[in-house]
Parts: sequence; C-alpha cells; structure tokens
Amino acid sequence: MNAIIALCHFCEYHGPSVLFCTQAFHCEAHDPLKGTLHTSPSECGACMKRKFTRFAPDVTPGSSGSAQESWASSRSSQCEACKSLDHTHAGFISIDHEAHVSYYSNRSPEQPELYSVVRQACVRSLSCEVCPGREGPMFFGEESSGYVFTHTFFLKDTQSRGFQRWYSIIAVMKDRIYLVNSWPFLVSNFRELIDELQAKANAVYDIELAESVQKGHHIQPSANGAFPLDTFRRQRGGNKTYRGIADLLRDKDLFATLHQRLSWMLKACGNRITEKLLEGPPKEEPLTDLEVQHDDDEPQESSDTAMLADTEEGGTSGPVFSSLRHILKVLGSHKFHLLAFHVIQGNQVIVRGENRRTVESILNCLKVLIPSGCCSCVPYTTEYKDSYACNFLGLAPAVEIPSHILSSDLFVLVDIVSPQGQPDASVEAMNQQEQRGEMDEFQGYGFVVCGKENAMDPSILQKVEEALENENLSDAVFDQLLICLKEEWMDKVKVIFKFARRSGQTTREEKEKLLQILGAKPEDEIVLKFWMKALNKQYRSHLLTCSSTGSNT
Repeated sequence: MNAIIALCHFCEYHGPSVLFCTQAFHCEAHDPLKGTLHTSPSECGACMKRKFTRFAPDVTPGSSGSAQESWASSRSSQCEACKSLDHTHAGFISIDHEAHVSYYSNRSPEQPELYSVVRQACVRSLSCEVCPGREGPMFFGEESSGYVFTHTFFLKDTQSRGFQRWYSIIAVMKDRIYLVNSWPFLVSNFRELIDELQAKANAVYDIELAESVQKGHHIQPSANGAFPLDTFRRQRGGNKTYRGIADLLRDKDLFATLHQRLSWMLKACGNRITEKLLEGPPKEEPLTDLEVQHDDDEPQESSDTAMLADTEEGGTSGPVFSSLRHILKVLGSHKFHLLAFHVIQGNQVIVRGENRRTVESILNCLKVLIPSGCCSCVPYTTEYKDSYACNFLGLAPAVEIPSHILSSDLFVLVDIVSPQGQPDASVEAMNQQEQRGEMDEFQGYGFVVCGKENAMDPSILQKVEEALENENLSDAVFDQLLICLKEEWMDKVKVIFKFARRSGQTTREEKEKLLQILGAKPEDEIVLKFWMKALNKQYRSHLLTCSSTGSNT
C-alpha cells in the first residue's frame, strides 16, 4: 500500500504536530517488471541499506539547505509532548524479503515534500476537520495534496486541561478510490489500536488519581484561577511540564510496538485489494467484428493464389463478390433467398464455375451468414467432396456431381456461366442487369441456382433479408446487425443444447413451449440444431456442468 500512516497530537501550546509515521519503500533492484528477482534478498544491499543508516540529529533525512534548517528549528521549539523518538534515534525498519519492501518508521517522512503533505493532513485532522463528538473516522483531501483517512481520539491525562489529550491516526495516499475501498479495514484496525492506547491511558490515569488522593493533592491546579493563561499552558500542577505519549502511557516500547502495528497495516491493507484476472466461460464462437474482418481478408488472400492459378492455366481473372448485398443485386432476390436458405439450414452449398476467384468470393461472402464454427470450406477443387467433409464447396466447371446428391434435398448448386459460355446473351438481359444496378464486370455472366424451395423460412433469414433490402443501412451497419443477430441466436442455441441434454425424456409439448419462450418457430428448430456445431467441446462441457449444478441446487 503506497501510503503513509502517522500518529499526530494536538499540543495546547504548540498546536498540531506529527509524532510518529511509517512508510513503505520498494526496492528498485528487485522490480519484478525488470526481471531482476534473481538476486538473493538477504544479500541485497539496497534492501539492507536503510537498516544501517544513521541520520544527523534534528535533520530530515534526504533534505538539504533551508529545508533542513526550517525543519530543525521547528523541532527545537517543540516540547516533549510534541516529540516521540530521541534525536539520536535512527528509527525502526522492518524488511519484507519476499516482497522486497522495507517499512521505515521515524518522527517524520524522509522527503521534505512528503513531510509537508503529512503536516498539512495533521493540521486538518486536529483543527479544521471535525466529526460529531470529535472522536471517530473522517475522510478528506484533494488530488493535489493527497487524500486522508483520519481517526481522532482522546487519551486521559491527569496533567492536562480537561484531563485528556487529543490525538489522531492518519493514513495519507494519492489514490482516492483505493483509500475509500480500504475504509472498513482502516476503521477496524485503527479502532483496535486506539482501544489499546486508551486502555493503557485509563490504567495510568486511575493510578495517578489514586496516588494524588493518597497524598492529599488536588489534580486540578487551576481550580482557583490563580495561574495566568501562559503559565497554565506551560505548567501542569505547579512545576509539572508536558510529557510525551510514551511517558503518559508508561510504555517504553510504545514506538517499537507502533512500528510493528503500522507496518502490518500497510502490508495487510496492500494485500487485501489486488488485481485479478477474471476468466469467464470459454467462448464458443468468435461472433465479433474480428470475425467479419477475418472473413473479409480471406477472399483477398485467396484471390492472389487464384490469380496465379488462372495465369498458369491460361485463364483470365474473373470478377469477385464483395458482400452479401452485392450477391443479392447480381443474382436477384429469388436466387439469393434460395441460396441463403440452404446456407442457414446447414445444407451443402456447391458453387461451380470457371473462374476460381469468382467461386471463392461467393463462398466467402455466404459464410458470414452462420457462425464460423459451422463452416467447413473447400474453396476450389476438381473433385467432389461429400457434405460430411465440407458444407461449402467450390468446383471447377467440368466436375460432375453424383446422382444421389442431385436427388437429395440437402444441397444447393450455383452454376456460374461465363460470357464465353453464353455467346447469344441478349441485349435485353444486359439492360436488365444495368437496371438492377449491377457492376459492369458481371455483365454477360449467368447464374443458375438449383435447390429445394421451402414455404416456411427461418426467422433469422427473414430478418437478414429485410436488413439487406433496407437501403438506409450502410454496409458497416449491416455487418454489426448481422453480428448481433448471430449472437442472439447463439444464446438460443445454448438454451436448446442444455434443454436437450437434461436428464429424462422431453415431450413435444415441452419443446414447443420452449421455442415459444425463446421467440422461435418450429421451422427454426433445424437452424438451432445445426448451429450447435459452433459450440466447441470445452464450452459444451461448461454448459453441461452449469446445467447439472443448477438442477442440483
């Protein structure tokens, strides 16, 4: 904890004064960030240096010039009640070898600038800031001079006016949030220390009171008002002078004990609030903008390879699709709808064409419709691959598709007919393409889409098509909307997965009720089951663990 804890006293004649303070010093030679922890802590000269340091009498360590003279003159004018350690005492030090931190205690901080901050906090805690009853915790400060937590209290003294002396324990640091969060800890430990000091003071007070009664002396010297004000401040009981807190409590080892207690508070308070890395459940699918960026980069990367392959084969570089909206404009709403339906359902998507770049661009644009964990793609090959090997397949034009695949309903085929393949393309068809706003590079191309049509469309497909047809949505906004839609449906997938894996049999009525609660329709069930493929094994295990824990609870 990078703070200073100090014991302060309000002298009736000299005002507020700092009696004793403790602060922590971190050994720079053992900075973990610099990787210098190989040195043995017991042999570290920097850690042990302060143990053998001796300072000149009445001089602040580290100070110089006028600062030293000012500090020394202020010390020389103080009475015994304003002092703690003898001027020949070098202070106390405790070394935490494991953390490479030394805790040093003396009458004041080493640095003059810190002494000014602590001195100001002392004055405010004992004269400016007052809590109800004058005893209790307070918090004050500002960013420039630091923030202060203080706990004021009284100690009984037979030789003081009103038979009590006013003290405070303060903690000064720059981090306001840390200090506020440490409030319960500091209140508890300050209060415990204060109770011990007050118990000792009460015991001494009772002894001195009993001795005074036995001797027949009155312990109130100013009862008849015979002493002038200045004499009353300087003397107690005739010629009795101010006495320090150690004499007041009759404890010669008081400051050694205070050093131990305050050093422990600095260490314990620093350890109780630490930064920790909180790990959530394993992520089942990278449904973020990074996924979109990655998918956008793939066509560009593969297009370079495709261009080289086309050149080697003597072909020409074909046009590419840049987005889903681009495919919608080129193919038309009906063909795009059929194609997107099979993609979202998890059926195999086959794109066959002469230009590899064009084939790959279609596949890469369509992949963003589903989670990347559901995508298994062979971008371009001269041999058919079964659906269990890939659900996105790019084929050369001469590749034949097996008859059992063509007779199935679980595929969609897109044949790209290049301009060389349809020399008799009518002028009317090209005019229609221009009216649809297609790019010039696709003029003359034909697209034949074969696949089973379904009267009931999944809900997510309807939302995607509505967003694509909305011209007010830019491509960037649509990309974010698509990410949100996938995240929303992946949440539904998690619920369905846990529901399907729970113990016992589930009835159809229960399943329909769950879909209704999730805002899904019966035709969405196929999509939800297919998207479970995006849940990796680690995340599946996490969901099942949470499900079993919740059921046991």
